[in-house]
Amino acid sequence: MKLKEDVPPILLQVFRSVVWVYSVITFIPWYLLSGTGAKQAHAKCIKARSVTGDPAGPYRAVNSQKKLVPQIHEGVDTLDKVLEYAVTHFPRRDCLGTRELLSEEDEVQPNGKVFKKCCINVYCILKTVILFELAQRFGSGLAALGQKPLCNIAIFCETRAEWLIAAQACFRYNFPVVTLYSTLGGPAIAHGLNETEVTHIITSKDLLQSRLKEIVLDVPRLQHIIIVDNKPTSWPGLPRGIMVHSMASVQELGAKPENMPRRHPLPSDIAVIMYTSGSTGIPKGVMISHRNIIAGVTGMAERIPDLSERDTYIGYLPLAHVLELSAELVCVSHGCRIGYSSPQTLADQSTKIKKGSKGDTSVLKPTVMAAVPEIMDRIYKNVMTKVDEMSRVQRTLFVLAYNYKIEQISRGYGTPLCDKLVFRRLRMLLGGNTRVLLSGGAPLSAATQRFMNICFCCPVGQGYGLTETCGAGTISDYYDYSTGRVGAPLICSEIMLKDWEEGGYYSTDKPNPRGEILIGGPNVTMGYYKNEAKNREDFFVDKNGQRWFCTGDIGEFQRDGCLKIIDRKKDLVKLQAGEYVSLGKVESALKNCPLIDNICAYANSDESYVIGFVVPNQKQLLALAKQKEVRGSWEELCNHPDMEKEVLRIITEAAIPAKLERFEIPKKIRLSAEPWTPETGLVTDAFKLKRKELKTHYQEDIERMYGGK
Repeated sequence: MKLKEDVPPILLQVFRSVVWVYSVITFIPWYLLSGTGAKQAHAKCIKARSVTGDPAGPYRAVNSQKKLVPQIHEGVDTLDKVLEYAVTHFPRRDCLGTRELLSEEDEVQPNGKVFKKCCINVYCILKTVILFELAQRFGSGLAALGQKPLCNIAIFCETRAEWLIAAQACFRYNFPVVTLYSTLGGPAIAHGLNETEVTHIITSKDLLQSRLKEIVLDVPRLQHIIIVDNKPTSWPGLPRGIMVHSMASVQELGAKPENMPRRHPLPSDIAVIMYTSGSTGIPKGVMISHRNIIAGVTGMAERIPDLSERDTYIGYLPLAHVLELSAELVCVSHGCRIGYSSPQTLADQSTKIKKGSKGDTSVLKPTVMAAVPEIMDRIYKNVMTKVDEMSRVQRTLFVLAYNYKIEQISRGYGTPLCDKLVFRRLRMLLGGNTRVLLSGGAPLSAATQRFMNICFCCPVGQGYGLTETCGAGTISDYYDYSTGRVGAPLICSEIMLKDWEEGGYYSTDKPNPRGEILIGGPNVTMGYYKNEAKNREDFFVDKNGQRWFCTGDIGEFQRDGCLKIIDRKKDLVKLQAGEYVSLGKVESALKNCPLIDNICAYANSDESYVIGFVVPNQKQLLALAKQKEVRGSWEELCNHPDMEKEVLRIITEAAIPAKLERFEIPKKIRLSAEPWTPETGLVTDAFKLKRKELKTHYQEDIERMYGGK
């Protein structure tokens, strides 16, 4: 994972000699003052072990061997009590922050496209006590509008402070919250609302106009729409019988003295019905109880050392995703402040930030941040592109510093001088104060993980969990700088390995046990809403009353008790000659190729080879086209057979160091001119591939590449 050192041997030797002298002089005082010895010991210690001694498990964290930990604070067993705990212990602390939009203007790009650019104010922060009062009033107002306890209410909204205020109001009044991704298609949204029999929905002005208005006729039970925007709204064209309210007016209604008493939730009551935008089929609603999400939050918080009111978290992932919701509840329970953002305004270079203006990370300077691998992969590729554009001297210094830091990290050492002189500007891309990066939602490649470690000078905690387990399962240890692993089980959960004969994975495998990952514990959810057949297939309760979820992922427990994801049952395809191909493995191996922005591998069991659909990196492909003297528009380049041939050649070369077998390397590819975004319906909101939709979208190309046309 080192970068190529294009340096004359004599200069390289001089550099290494200087580094050696510097290390000898500074090592002992630095080692004693930094506490590195204790950190190294912590990193190398056993983190989990099998409770029974059986290699199949169950495995638990070393600090929860006797009993799993279900609660974050004593007596806090429902989500309304999380907010009550926060307002008792941190009443005057900053809690939720939002930047006010001052103006918008159109900016014409060199290619003729028009981008909207924003000028945004500083963060306006709500105190915890104000959050509590707003949630209390809003919940009371919803009750006055006829919302009943234990009856479902939907939140269909972008990630913003009002989302969390509305959710906390619903938790307090025991209204189960139905969450839906804003990028779901109209039929999927209508399906979720009708299946849960929603009469009240909380949304934004933009989403009402762009997504909901066209499907309200398909949701006959809908009676009340609450708009979170403060601006006055009128909505002609909505069916009769549907009333539209502003969030402020509902809060005013809830502030009246005759407001209704609330019904306190029980730990076993449903808190959230979270519709996944899953990779196959129509979305499924996962029923998450108060007990479930409290347990998940407990496990997640334990893996972030010294979390306190001094920390700042930046929220920009969809709150309809369990990773973001859990992360924000961790922050509320520890008094951390949360500043809201979006992928379009996150950094100074983001697409909606006006040139010369500051992105959200520069203003907020977060200390804790969550990201999905797709976003980290983009950062990695963008930075490496910038490195390629540096002068030779700058590039050489960067490469030498990068490779030096890799060597030091592998030994468990830090590089304070390198961090200050070389990586400080990169660190400032995320505000300069980030001390923990959490990655979840999909596997993170080892190259990207190490790159983020080095350039942003902080640990990258890779986690593993699913909506069905409240996002909780494992998170890597703060001091563990290894890559390609997802850490040990959280203190709220335990993991077993189930033999999978078809794939050839057994708990008796040497040197490490392998098998399908089963997650058990109080964080395992109640199952799928109105889907008993799927519940029987994916969930079970053991003889001790422990609830388990069968993930379909294949894992390997390593000697220190950390888990490594090595395969997925649904991604495994048997080729005509009998070889098994893991599509996810192929994609993960090739995704760090600079020419690839995204890739979907596909294989038909009736055929003898793998094919692929590739979203190429525009800058890299244009440079390749210029080199090969191929001319045309972007769409023409992506459809040009010579460009397909060249990209396939580069992918094949990249597959060799990635250690793919010959039968795993795609033999034919199709270049896609359009990127895959949640809006296209080809990836989920966590940017996981939707294989069924991709197959349908590229059906003609599949037939062509397999010789049908």
